[in-house]
Parts: sequence; C-alpha cells; structure tokens
Amino acid sequence: MNELFLKAIAKKPIPRTPIWMMRQAGRYLPEYRAAREKAGSFLQLCKTPELACEVTLQPIRRFGFDAAILFSDILTIPDAMNLGLTFAEGEGPRFSKKLETAADIMNLSIPDPEVELRYVPDTIRLLKKELTVPLIGFAGSPWTIASYMLEGQAPGEFKKAKGLLYQNPKLMHHLLYTLAQSITLYLRAQIEAGVDTVMLFDSWGGALTESAYHEFSFNYMQEIITQLKAHHPKTPVILFTKGSGAWLELLNTSPADVIGLDWQTSLSRARNILGQKHALQGNLDPAILRADESVIEAEVKKVLHAYGPGSGHIFNLGHGITPDIHPEKVAFLVQCVKTQSHDIMTSS
Repeated sequence: MNELFLKAIAKKPIPRTPIWMMRQAGRYLPEYRAAREKAGSFLQLCKTPELACEVTLQPIRRFGFDAAILFSDILTIPDAMNLGLTFAEGEGPRFSKKLETAADIMNLSIPDPEVELRYVPDTIRLLKKELTVPLIGFAGSPWTIASYMLEGQAPGEFKKAKGLLYQNPKLMHHLLYTLAQSITLYLRAQIEAGVDTVMLFDSWGGALTESAYHEFSFNYMQEIITQLKAHHPKTPVILFTKGSGAWLELLNTSPADVIGLDWQTSLSRARNILGQKHALQGNLDPAILRADESVIEAEVKKVLHAYGPGSGHIFNLGHGITPDIHPEKVAFLVQCVKTQSHDIMTSS
C-alpha cells in the first residue's frame, strides 16, 4: 500500500508530499456523472455500496492520489433521523421535515450505524478489498449538521441556527449533544469497517464568533475526537473548520492529528503555531484550477514553500473542487505537487 499519506500524518520521513482533494470524486469527472445517472439520484448513489465504491475509486485510478475519501455526504445522519433529505439539481440539500419546535429536537433519536446507516460501512468493506491507498472516512461537525437541520437547506444567513443558539442555548446544546453522540458512533463504525483515518468537516464553523465557535462547535468536536481516541487510539483524526485562520491557537489544543486549513490561512504561520503537535492539510485556493498551467505551477510552489521542507504536510485544496474544473487541470496539479515536493524534500 502507498503509505505516504499516513507517514506524513505521523511526520515520518517521506520522499515527497502526499496529495488528495476534497470532493475529488464528483461532478467534474465524466465517469462520476455516468455513475450518478445510473444510480438515478445523488442520494441513491450514496446508498448503493457498489456504486459508492466505484466513484470513490475513480479519482484514484485517474490521477494517482495518495488517499481516497469515502464517497458519501455529511447529511447522512439527519437523513437517518427521518428528516426527509433530498438533493435538487442546482439547489443543494433540502429537508422536508425541518426542526421547528423544541419537541422536534427533543424527539430526535440516535441512528444505529449498522442499521439505518448500514450502506456506509458496507461501502467501506467493499473499498478495502480494492484500494491500494489509505481510505478516509468522515462526518460533518455537530454545528454544521445542526445548521442544515434547522434551516432545512444550506444555511445562508443562519437565521434559524443562530437564532436558536442565542435565544435558547440550552436547546441548541441538546441538539449538538445528540449529534455529537451520533457522529461518534458513526465514525467508530467507519473505523471498525476499515477506514484508515477519519475527518470532521466543520464547514460552517467560520460563520460563528470566536466565543460561539469555542462553545458551540469546537467543544463538541473536542468531545468527539476524545471519544474516538479512547476507543481507537491508533486511528488519525483530521479536523477542518473552514474560516478558522484567526483561531489557530485554539485549534492547537485539539487532540486531532491533522488540522485542515482553507486558502485564507497562512500555511507558514499555521506551521509555526500548530506544527509541533499537528500535521497540516491544505491549502490551495480551488479557484486556481481555472487558471493556466503556468499559474497552477506557480501557486503549487507557493503552497509547498509556505510549509517548507520536512514531513507533516498533506497537499489539498482549501475547500472542495468545483464541478466546472477540467480533469486535465487536476492531473497537472497532481504532477506538479509530486515533482516539486520531491525536489524540495531531496534538496533540504
């Protein structure tokens, strides 16, 4: 197995920087679009282990990434809570049953990962028979998932989510606690099914004030990671909060093994603050993939030199790849990272 990704997490000597991309299996790939059409819908694609396995493997075959990420979605847990999740083309996720009353929140049940979410560990078990690179499992953070559940769709201005947070923090804490318990069980099931590492996506943490982030997002992720470490101490955990560049000192207290960074965060500053305790992941602006190859090559160099020589860096985008990107640009990016990082490693 290609272990560059896991060695970089452990900061072991490596010949080059490993690379994978958030949303590396997605609509920018024609083979993915064909699989989605076969499934009939995005959600059915997620829930059909054979097809979810296939689309997870597609970018590994095409580009030679150093890690695969399980094809799924951060909203599988609220879907298993019977909130009526659908995905409309061009509109994103929507719930037919929003959380509108305190009773709606208090009556939520914690899904059994091997029952209501069985298709996820089943997909993992299939993938482990096929993969020659490490597999990343994942879940959304409690705050991020709660935001979707309360708004009934992508949060936008967070009117209902922030409204509940400030008006009835006790009820919000109950929702976040329920989700944290669900996420912990879900990630443990993924680990037990065979993933090599897990990642928490806190997509909306950066929408909060610093104090609210600490209380309503970071603290719950801390609890999830602590529980995971208690049961699976050898499984690395990646923590990614989009928009967290101002809170690096707080992130440095996390028991996570890797801190993911968006493109607005200085990678060199992050290494100075986080680098003793954590590996770092990121942080090329996804929009750069719309530029010419000469620009991509130059921007890759900037990211690699911002981290500097030595192990402990996983090259990634600062957020997910967008559907309009041409696959040839991704292939060029991967080759640039592999070539340039090897030169940096061997010259240091």
